[in-house]
Amino acid sequence: MSYASTPGLPHVDETTPPVLTLPGPIPRARVPELCDDVGAMLQRTGARAVVCDVTRLGPPGLGTVDLLARLQLAARRAGGRVRLRDPDPSLRALLDLVGLRFEVEGEAEEGEPARGVEEEVESGEAAL
Repeated sequence: MSYASTPGLPHVDETTPPVLTLPGPIPRARVPELCDDVGAMLQRTGARAVVCDVTRLGPPGLGTVDLLARLQLAARRAGGRVRLRDPDPSLRALLDLVGLRFEVEGEAEEGEPARGVEEEVESGEAAL
């Protein structure tokens, strides 16, 4: 049995993800347009994630949760996902409360050790 090898590492994004900056509170009428933008960004760039900069969204509320959930759904339909940049701790707490999980830029992905953490080794072996 043989198969063709693919260039690069299959589990690593080869492109820098596009960034969608969300400036201030977003009116509900603009949500479908932003969802279309997320899908178009993924299709155009071939990236597997869109980074949403949520720094200037303001105080989180259910409107923000609805917006982020719809953006994530649009990204999933386009074969990608949404990653948050600089979410406020209260936004993260609200997303956890409603059961929505988002990757946050700069955090270790699930199943990966945090940066700077050495793996446990058997006694007598050198640390990696």
